Amino acid sequence: MANTCEITGKKKLKGHRVSHANNKTIHFQQPNIQERRLYVPELGRKVKVNVSTNGLRTLDKVGGLTRFLIKAKPENLSQNLRNVRKLILKKGLA
Repeated sequence: MANTCEITGKKKLKGHRVSHANNKTIHFQQPNIQERRLYVPELGRKVKVNVSTNGLRTLDKVGGLTRFLIKAKPENLSQNLRNVRKLILKKGLA
């Protein structure tokens, strides 16, 4: 899904725009999703990730993608990040 952050799990929000006459029309708020190629030094390659700008700040705070993946629960990750996590743990870098 393109409109979902693979780090934080942010999705689009659904709501209503309400006019002065109280007419309600459906409105969606899209998260600020960026497609980034993040470098994983332990694997020596870059990984493509759909991440929100808030997710990028989270990665900076934790100390990078590798540390985030080691600490994260696999069921909360996308399939792409699960595969990367598995490769990191396989190399014994955890």
